[in-house]
Amino acid sequence: MVRIMIKEYRGGSSTGETSTPVLMTFICSFLILFISFLSGCKSGERSVVVYVSVDQVYAEPILKAFEKETGIRVRAVYDVEAAKTTGLTTRLIAEKDHPRADVFWNNEFAQTLRLKEQGVLASFRPASASELPETFRDPSGFWFGLGGRARIFLVNRNLLKPADYPKKLEDFLNPKYPPDRIGMALPLFGTTATHAAALYAAMKAGPARDLFSAVKARGIRIVDGNAVVRDMVVGGHWMFGLTDTDDALGAIERGAPVDVIAPDQDGRGTLVIPGTVAFIRGAPHRQEAGELINYLLRAETENKLILSGACQWSLRGDLKSVAMFPTGLKTMSVTLQDVHKQLPLAMVQMREIFSR
Repeated sequence: MVRIMIKEYRGGSSTGETSTPVLMTFICSFLILFISFLSGCKSGERSVVVYVSVDQVYAEPILKAFEKETGIRVRAVYDVEAAKTTGLTTRLIAEKDHPRADVFWNNEFAQTLRLKEQGVLASFRPASASELPETFRDPSGFWFGLGGRARIFLVNRNLLKPADYPKKLEDFLNPKYPPDRIGMALPLFGTTATHAAALYAAMKAGPARDLFSAVKARGIRIVDGNAVVRDMVVGGHWMFGLTDTDDALGAIERGAPVDVIAPDQDGRGTLVIPGTVAFIRGAPHRQEAGELINYLLRAETENKLILSGACQWSLRGDLKSVAMFPTGLKTMSVTLQDVHKQLPLAMVQMREIFSR
């Protein structure tokens, strides 16, 4: 950025000295020409603003590839781990009347449905919409699913024998696991908040609240995000923790002494969480936003995300098993809409429980 400092003249002009009005006229003319030059240089540039709660390490290569293919400059806004998704959702609601973002690329779905309810999203019909099952797309075109992850236990096999691995969420209350050696992320943000709402839908509010109250009362470790959960298990500080399959897969690929356990396979099933993409109502760059959404929802883009470890399932057709679950996966029988309906109550009660 060029900075021009104008020193104020005090006193009149003298022979051979440029007068103040002439000097100011010259400077103002220069500024106008300079600004016009800068504007002209960028007038032909196409750009799109996307708010992203997907981990930057996974999202950035996809967005760079989009830039290279289309020539559209992507201005991405990422969120911090502790307030992931929730922070961006709050920002989008605050900007509702004067939107700055064009696209929202979310690593889960509950907050996206909240944005629809708040009137932040616009209907859109991407080219590949028909490839997605009805479960993973809004019937009116307000959001679309992109890749799936599961909520799992990550276990340090140096600290636990397979016979002692946790099998269900209620094992957080099992006295054989010291509370300071097990943990999860704060259930107010990201996929842990979504998981809490899903339990409210699957178990009903009373039993779900009782479970979280007991977890809090027992004193298990609560940390800022799923990546911290992974690191605590990998580092041998915890026996096991509740996290997402993408974090678990990263640990496995780095050779960490960990195993992945799908919880509640004999009961309510494991929660699978689709990512989502949505068009912002009043988007400043409508054409570019549509092109980006179409690009993100391509089958090949989803495949790239799976290969990178960002997600573990394709949402096209039936959920497919991956290497960590070779025999398949029993999933939680809740709809995305049911989870969304439970989110407000779940978040109020999670704040009450975990703010004590």
